[in-house]
Amino acid sequence: MIVGALISVVTAPVGVSGAVFLLPVQLSVFGVPSPAVTPTNLLFNVVAGPGALWRYRRDGALRGPLTRRLVLGTVPGVVIGAVIRVFALPSPTVFRLLIAALLVPLGLWLCARTLRWSPLRRNARQAPAPARTEPSGRIVSTLALAVGIIGGVYGIGGGSLLGPILVGRGMPVGRVAPAALASTFVTSLVGAAAFALLGFVGPGDVAPDWGLGLACGLGGLVGGYLGARLQPRLPETALRLVLGTLAVALGTLYAVQTLR
Repeated sequence: MIVGALISVVTAPVGVSGAVFLLPVQLSVFGVPSPAVTPTNLLFNVVAGPGALWRYRRDGALRGPLTRRLVLGTVPGVVIGAVIRVFALPSPTVFRLLIAALLVPLGLWLCARTLRWSPLRRNARQAPAPARTEPSGRIVSTLALAVGIIGGVYGIGGGSLLGPILVGRGMPVGRVAPAALASTFVTSLVGAAAFALLGFVGPGDVAPDWGLGLACGLGGLVGGYLGARLQPRLPETALRLVLGTLAVALGTLYAVQTLR
């Protein structure tokens, strides 16, 4: 519960459920077998998600087309990803390499873009930083589908990928974070159900660790609410750097574990 709460307090303000950072705890500390780590992460998202979402809903942050597009795109993707995870990627080594290859470049890219424009924003008497064109609705939907597949493969619901990509493309963190968390929650429900069904036909142990998932999720329920409450009080630049740094940290962790 403590682990879930601490992770969610840090990640909820930037639209990440925290399940992606629960992965190394499951594999290295609690010894959850692969691929059972994936449905356990999805269970964590299902239990922890309502805390942050309830706070964002009270603030009116869940309204708008972005939330709908992300949900409609990631739901079918997570089912496809669950099938791939069970039948094509059971190896922990491949699992970790995939995470590292995705998150390290993404996090570095977001941090670089944020630091690049920060000096321009501080110079208030000159022209503002160049406007960044937000992606179209079609691009967002296509991206959500692709991220849903990837999220289904390693059990994070896709928020930790959607957040850095959309924020890096010019969307404010305050708009992206609630939509990404809503998408993560819905796709986690669908993904958990998919893994439950695949557990009857797939090889190995693909059922979630119910005790661990529920305990961490209850901690995340409280931590997510607190993190969502803190978000409006945090500057945009700091939120972007936190999001990029979290992505780089996790990717690097898995790269090091794989090379050992």
